[in-house]
Amino acid sequence: MSYHGPARLAGTPVRVHLSGRWEPVDGRYHWRGRIEPEPKVARLVRSGRRDVELRVAGRTSPARLAEVDPWGGVRITGVGDPPWPAEAEREHADAE
Repeated sequence: MSYHGPARLAGTPVRVHLSGRWEPVDGRYHWRGRIEPEPKVARLVRSGRRDVELRVAGRTSPARLAEVDPWGGVRITGVGDPPWPAEAEREHADAE
């Protein structure tokens, strides 16, 4: 499962590239991805903020920011239901 598209993080509009999978070891869904370069998000990471909420199409999920990559994008991870609704995933698949 994956999602590529608009989202909001800390009140800032961003574009994300996310994917996830069910992890049989702990029985939970793990998702991760990249936030396209956005200076406000990079500043959050550099200031030490890690725990955030990611909002996609009206659905909010807790997430954790990781490092800023060499291009200014930010890695993001989460555990639990994916932050994207199933219909957003279907719309993405139909557009390809």
